[in-house]
Amino acid sequence: MQLIEVPAKTGYAWYRQGIWLFRRNPLAFLTIFATYLLAMWLVSMIPLVGGVLPLAFIPGVAVGFMAACRDTVEGKAVLPIVLIDGFRSYGGVAARRLLKLGALYVVAIVLVFAASALVDGGALFTLMLGAADKTPPAPSSDMPLGGLVALACYVPVAMLFWFAPVLAAWHDVPPIKAMFFSVVSCWRNRGAFIVYAALWFVTMTLTSIAVSLLMDALGAGSFVIVALFPATITLTTMLYCSFYATYRGCFVPNAETHPAEPTL
Repeated sequence: MQLIEVPAKTGYAWYRQGIWLFRRNPLAFLTIFATYLLAMWLVSMIPLVGGVLPLAFIPGVAVGFMAACRDTVEGKAVLPIVLIDGFRSYGGVAARRLLKLGALYVVAIVLVFAASALVDGGALFTLMLGAADKTPPAPSSDMPLGGLVALACYVPVAMLFWFAPVLAAWHDVPPIKAMFFSVVSCWRNRGAFIVYAALWFVTMTLTSIAVSLLMDALGAGSFVIVALFPATITLTTMLYCSFYATYRGCFVPNAETHPAEPTL
């Protein structure tokens, strides 16, 4: 595995490659994403731990989605079971590393929302953990500021975990070392990531505006949320596909540990 640096304009290439990859097999990717949402919803129903358990599985699921992208590029069939690929295809050591990353991710997210509690009185923190009576907290004028604080704190968390799962599973890198390599890669390629993030933000914002305007023009403004749902699911699935493009853009796999793949 070799970490590489890319120019800022590469962020646009990652954006396009994510869309291209989705278009290679849209039905499979949408099915996988829907399966993921359903599975996480079912897990969240587990008493006591349901509020945080889905977070613990995110690193493992991330590897599964990466595997789906890799198999699509190679022309292989992709089934929903690929979501647990990280826990079953790379040995017990890799599975345990992914679970350790999951535990670290839960801690990191709790700290993010705990930081937001310093300015919003704990409203976002309560939403994240889930109140016992499932009643949302009362609106607060400090909630927008709390959201900004949470977002600012989440950026380094995202950098730590962006590549860590796939490095742990596919490249036999221990969790802490994988997080280190991940944050270093994200920082060295920060220009590309800024362009990449900006493009996805603009795409999702413009799509939301376009759907809202269309529904208003059709006199169905009250159904805007219903109309936005499939668009949001589709764009989010494309975004997940583009994660694989960022990995391929920032790391050169060793032939002996990760077979060469077709160029995106």
